Amino acid sequence: GRDVKFGLDPAASEWYSRGRYRLKVDGMVGDAEAMVERLARWVARYPIATIEDGLAEDDWDGWAVLTRRLGKTVTLIGDDLFVTNPLRLREGVRRNVANAILIKPNQIGTVSETAETMELARTSGYGMAVSHRSGETNDDFIADLAYAAGHWFKAGACAHGERIAKYNRLLAIEAGW
Repeated sequence: GRDVKFGLDPAASEWYSRGRYRLKVDGMVGDAEAMVERLARWVARYPIATIEDGLAEDDWDGWAVLTRRLGKTVTLIGDDLFVTNPLRLREGVRRNVANAILIKPNQIGTVSETAETMELARTSGYGMAVSHRSGETNDDFIADLAYAAGHWFKAGACAHGERIAKYNRLLAIEAGW
């Protein structure tokens, strides 16, 4: 009885080289516009709410095309694009690319740099998702950060101890503990 929407994380930097996107699964080779067209077809066909890293981290011009094409209907999240870095986020705001940022505190290095990036995103009208990083510890502080900031939290499948710790903390927050 609930609507289900999907979020994609193509991690496009992984299959981008010399201005071309190369998908081994179906042999697709194309530029940013071809990749944007593919993503747009998927959005038209499936209930997709978010696309994280839809294009490569240094394909600023391609991100501008993606944002113009899908930015009003889909949350376009820059993870590799912004790396929780206020300098990269400022550049993205200046270029009008993406409309959301993935916040990973240990990606930038300090809580104060994380807070600066989050404040810049907020004042620039960018959505935010707070996320753990692969291979993290069981430290669950990030769940409190996401909750306190009022943003959604991305922790992946409930499959590893470090993820379970974060989900358990979110449940504890929900229960008022």
